Amino acid sequence: MKTEIATFAMGCFWQPEYKLSKVKGIISVVPGFMGGNEKLFPNPTSKQVYKNNTGYAEAVNVVFDPSIITYNELLDLFWKNHDPTQLNRQGPDIGKHYRSAIFYRSGKQKKEALASKKKWEARLMDKKLKIVTEITKASTFYPAEDFHRNFIARTGWPCHISRSPFK
Repeated sequence: MKTEIATFAMGCFWQPEYKLSKVKGIISVVPGFMGGNEKLFPNPTSKQVYKNNTGYAEAVNVVFDPSIITYNELLDLFWKNHDPTQLNRQGPDIGKHYRSAIFYRSGKQKKEALASKKKWEARLMDKKLKIVTEITKASTFYPAEDFHRNFIARTGWPCHISRSPFK
């Protein structure tokens, strides 16, 4: 089986991990961090990231089978499962580490992410909202501590994800 990787930041990583892990064609979802200062903070811990000075975002690394679910279909799930119009926050979770971001891993993913953003932003014209999602080249993904893995499934404690304006 050929797999690909997609990496998304949608605020707190617990909810995206929980929701995406239930989608057919997704092999695994790992919560972690991406997009920060790797020189000052190599292999960051959640304690460091939550101080909001590392530049990292809470993100999920999604391994998927593109013969079952496409990258564009994952992008649709991305837009529908958080509020990409909120800058550096999702609901009461505030800070750059809770930003909305797509970390692309190839020129093809970048092209599809930019086109997807344009498509979804057009749906917000009547609401006068603008998407603030970053679309950046993927850097090193650092898995979060084991405590964060399958957090919602283990504890039942939900994450504070804002309602998507697309529902």
